Amino acid sequence: MNVEKLVRMANQIAGFFGHEGRDKAPASIADHIHKFWDPRMRKEIIEAVTAERAKNLDPLALIAVRQLAAEAAAAPAARSAAVKGAAAPVAKLASHNPANGEWLGEVPIAGAVQIDEAVQRARAAQPAWAALSGTERARVLRRVSDILRERNDELSLIEMRDTGKPIQETRVVDIVSGVECFEYFAALATGAAGEHIDLGPAGFGYTRREALGVVAGIGAWNYPMQTACWKTAPALAFGNAMIFKPAELTPLSAAELPGVMKAAGVPDGIFQVVQGGVETGRLLTRHPGIAKVSLTGSVETGKAVMGDAAGTLKHVTLELGGKSPLLIFPDAKLDQAVSGALLGNFYSAGEVCSNATRVFVHRSIKEEFLRRLLARVSAMKIGDPADPTTQVGSLISEEHLHKVMSYIEMGKQEGARVLIGGKRLTEGAFGKGFFVTPTVFEGCRDDMSIVREEIFGPVMMVLDFDDEDEAIERANATEFGLSAGVFTQDLNRAHRVIAKLQAGSCWINHYNICPMELPFGGYKHSGIGRENGRITMEYYTQLKSVYVAKGDIDAPY
Repeated sequence: MNVEKLVRMANQIAGFFGHEGRDKAPASIADHIHKFWDPRMRKEIIEAVTAERAKNLDPLALIAVRQLAAEAAAAPAARSAAVKGAAAPVAKLASHNPANGEWLGEVPIAGAVQIDEAVQRARAAQPAWAALSGTERARVLRRVSDILRERNDELSLIEMRDTGKPIQETRVVDIVSGVECFEYFAALATGAAGEHIDLGPAGFGYTRREALGVVAGIGAWNYPMQTACWKTAPALAFGNAMIFKPAELTPLSAAELPGVMKAAGVPDGIFQVVQGGVETGRLLTRHPGIAKVSLTGSVETGKAVMGDAAGTLKHVTLELGGKSPLLIFPDAKLDQAVSGALLGNFYSAGEVCSNATRVFVHRSIKEEFLRRLLARVSAMKIGDPADPTTQVGSLISEEHLHKVMSYIEMGKQEGARVLIGGKRLTEGAFGKGFFVTPTVFEGCRDDMSIVREEIFGPVMMVLDFDDEDEAIERANATEFGLSAGVFTQDLNRAHRVIAKLQAGSCWINHYNICPMELPFGGYKHSGIGRENGRITMEYYTQLKSVYVAKGDIDAPY
């Protein structure tokens, strides 16, 4: 890499940390270069400074590089590999169809150089995008929605192959949800307004909603396109630039989005996709040029992201895991309740964060509920995701399959009884994929691992209860709080119970339906912030207050 480019990169880093002052900034700059630049780049910038070839290098960056050079010279054994190492070849990430093992393709993994360059492109493009009126941005986002709708069938096939989910799901949910998201936030783009505040004869005030700048999105493997759209649409609507990293297991559908954006008229640099695993994600969450991170993932990943983001005081939105309750009261329409339980457990082979895997059924109706439930579960079709009649597809990976099967075995050992399912299918074509039969446990206790911990597979736990207060107390006895549902014909009871359930996204007489107009997110360990709904504006903008004087200043000096 030429010296001029290295100098520009170093100067930009100096700009990020310049506010720390001469005493602290050089150490922060040196730490960033050491962590995020590859060995060849570090070696070249040190050699350029030593030979006085680094013209126009920021003074703070110059001090930082000299510190790196001194450290390398003082501790050659510890640093020689870092300073003298050769550039590594570009690593790539392969994708395989989890239903049959078919190789689908590969994408390059973004390292420190690629992330820095992506941030620089985004920072250069974002001010002009934010300066457009909301109406102008909305016009572009509507075109994104139109193109996604036109390409629904094509993108649904990519999503099906990448995730192992049935085409009957991906065709009506995964891409369609993205379409609806861009439509919704195109409409909201014009409404990012502040307020006027009358302060009497002395003056008045007003507030402005302004973009955060460059934001990063980290998606989930269960709904790759949906999570990409749920994060990108509001970010762009309110004037931000987005750098999106899909989950490493499902890189392909989001890789189609840059082409969609370009065709719709989104300026270069405003939306970028970077690929990779944990290390690429950490390059984003730690980068000082990124103002916000939005993650959909596990609780542990959420904690790690929040810890990294704290280093530069980034905004965060975290949509994390769950172990959600579904409460079915004696007066519920039983077939409807069974439908809700099925949607809340077996859609997408159970790989849904909001799933109601703890199904609390009133003791007086439990036997009949189970009879109807088992009849419908036994009729579900497991098979090739490309078959439009298939209702249950493959789990995402062999590792995840082993996790799900280990929980099923654990449930048996803890004393729960399998009423149906609980097996991996291996005969014929099933042997090439990761298929698990929809499983229903009965005889569960609240202290069992399968009742307390998120399994993220097609595994339902049925528990009974005797009264309302008991059901609420047990439903809330969890570290999670993403979702909850209630089935009853007594609307007074429905609203009373929902008000007491500690969950962020709740349903009455339905489950797992997510219209764009309603915010989605959790309580407790299930996350911070919300996606969708008008409230999202607050998570992708920052508020500026302005005081306007109408008279002279009465200064006592």
